[in-house]
Amino acid sequence: MTEMSTAPVAPAPRKPRPAGQSAQPSRAEGKQSHRRDIEGLRAVAVLLVVAYHCGLPFVSGGYVGVDVFFVISGFLITGLLLRERRVSGTISIPRFYARRALRLLPASTLVVVVTVAASALWLPPLRLGAILSDALHTSIYAMNYRLAAVGTDYLNADADPSPLQHFWSLAVEEQFYLVWPLLILALGRRRRGLGLALSLLTAGSLAVGVWQTQANAGWAYFGAHTRAWELGIGALLALGAVRLPGWCVPAGLVAVGVSAVLYTAETPFPGYAALLPVLGTAAVIAGGTGRQAGLLGAPILQGIGRLSYSWYLWHWPVLMIAPAALGRPLAVWENVLAALGALVLAALTYALVENPVRHLAVLRNRPWLGIGAGLGVSLLCAGLCVGITYVADHVRGASDYQATVLDPATFNPKDLSTEIAGSLDLPAVPANLTPKLATVAKDKPHFYSEGCSGSFDDAEVKKPCAYGDLSSGTTVVLFGDSHAGHWFPALEAASLQRHWKLVVVTKSACSAADGTIFLPQLKRDFTECVQWRKDAFAYVRSLHPAKVLLASTYPSSELLHVDGTQDEAWAAGWRRSVRAATAPGTEVYFMSDTPWQAGSTPECLSEHMDRPSACARTRTDALALPARRKLVADAARAAGATVIDPVPWFCTPGVCPVIVGNVLVYRDQHHVTTAYSRLLAPQLGAALAAS
Repeated sequence: MTEMSTAPVAPAPRKPRPAGQSAQPSRAEGKQSHRRDIEGLRAVAVLLVVAYHCGLPFVSGGYVGVDVFFVISGFLITGLLLRERRVSGTISIPRFYARRALRLLPASTLVVVVTVAASALWLPPLRLGAILSDALHTSIYAMNYRLAAVGTDYLNADADPSPLQHFWSLAVEEQFYLVWPLLILALGRRRRGLGLALSLLTAGSLAVGVWQTQANAGWAYFGAHTRAWELGIGALLALGAVRLPGWCVPAGLVAVGVSAVLYTAETPFPGYAALLPVLGTAAVIAGGTGRQAGLLGAPILQGIGRLSYSWYLWHWPVLMIAPAALGRPLAVWENVLAALGALVLAALTYALVENPVRHLAVLRNRPWLGIGAGLGVSLLCAGLCVGITYVADHVRGASDYQATVLDPATFNPKDLSTEIAGSLDLPAVPANLTPKLATVAKDKPHFYSEGCSGSFDDAEVKKPCAYGDLSSGTTVVLFGDSHAGHWFPALEAASLQRHWKLVVVTKSACSAADGTIFLPQLKRDFTECVQWRKDAFAYVRSLHPAKVLLASTYPSSELLHVDGTQDEAWAAGWRRSVRAATAPGTEVYFMSDTPWQAGSTPECLSEHMDRPSACARTRTDALALPARRKLVADAARAAGATVIDPVPWFCTPGVCPVIVGNVLVYRDQHHVTTAYSRLLAPQLGAALAAS
């Protein structure tokens, strides 16, 4: 990931120049001293990242290898820029960006194009559009912000990782280097001013990173603004020509190793936790200045260090696509073999593409030509990726099978069971499928786009969020998380039919059950949910509703800070919530959760266009943890709620199909489409009106 394996040795004190003598760069000033220890450190970094991605259990924090890369990159690039300014008196911005283009683009372009082609061949066809978008984002070095935006969208949280996801770290580096060379150039030879500016940027970025890691870990992890301090530490080392005692090298390696072993995916990161690997890396670099490489100079580490950039590029797509190509998940040892295969690809890329191109004199000596070549490569990459996607989309034959149209306006709800049973063996995915597979990702109830469901870190209860018959004196409240939200189309239609005023009180990922969970997206206790739930129940009571429908995702996650078993804790949490919603004149309903499919339903169907039944799950498998499900329902009933079991609206006694008539049932693994939800309006309305 870093540009080169060389770095400046701390310069000796310069003798004063006699008055009137021109400043001529010495031969030593123009040279670069190869740092074998840094080459070895790059090997350590990429080995940690690859081991972590392979799933090796003893490196649960191997992702810190990226932080090691950031520090190295900041050190090397800053040294290169300072050396150029010292030798020539200025910095050629075109030359700098030409050098970056020649160093990074040829190998990355090859990997992106091959990855898109392999994805078109082996991954679910429906994923290709998102992967193409990823490819285009990599070409403009914006992958980190795309991942941050997607990762904070709860309704897309179950999506499989992109095979191009790892390009986020390259985007962070390039965004930093849009600013850093210009700052060095602007401050000229005012070394103290440059040091002060860099120190302020580094400290500010660290402070923002610590704050945002607590507030929104997704944006903190991928943001250039929260990672710039790591590159800044490396830059400060180069700017200050820092030297530390030799014992700092093993101490720094221990710090990196400890973080790689002790940290996990749940560690709030970067934040304060990133200080350990970052400062450890800085100690290795500063302690190894002008000294022998020691263990880091081992031939195998030197070889891996040279291939680290290409290996980093190749290993992740290989690990992501290999299971699909083989048709099964890979064991850890198979992941290791796949990663070693990626190392072979890296060696070929280094020998045939990466190394030859960056040494082309015609491009290195003509910066604007090099920049033009870089832009041309980026455009070529984008064009090839678009072309691959276009061809793949048009090679697949479309079904001409027309299924029975189920229109909520004319559909007889008594025929639902018959339609479900008749959809078990559809001959193909219907051509008149509603919604279409290509557009189902955008199929969300409209209250989301109207600001009636807050983001993860937003504890505010959204008001008034009222729908249905707004003039009605009968208020019905829909309360819960996104699994309450997917009932909105049904309840909105029922409210209009029965003249109810519908108030939506939902927050994605926040279960209606009283308790605290750990939220992976925030990497901490979901305290916003606890606060939101408390305020939301107070708001609901103030509405004096006639009916409250409580619904949430299947209680499979673990509650925190509980006594007894998880089953008992979930049952107790639902009892408390039912009682919190209960008031004189208010009927409380508890909706058991909908069935879950094995994975993304649209993606599965895109792979089995001629056999939709391959994507259906048995009723037993779709309703996991049956003991907990029953215990929770019993607890809600004992607390005074009327329990609604929607499973007969989705399944036969044996199977839960993913298409009913011409209607797609699921927008992903477990959220119901708006079309199918709307079809169930009569069933839901009748269930709420029955008592």
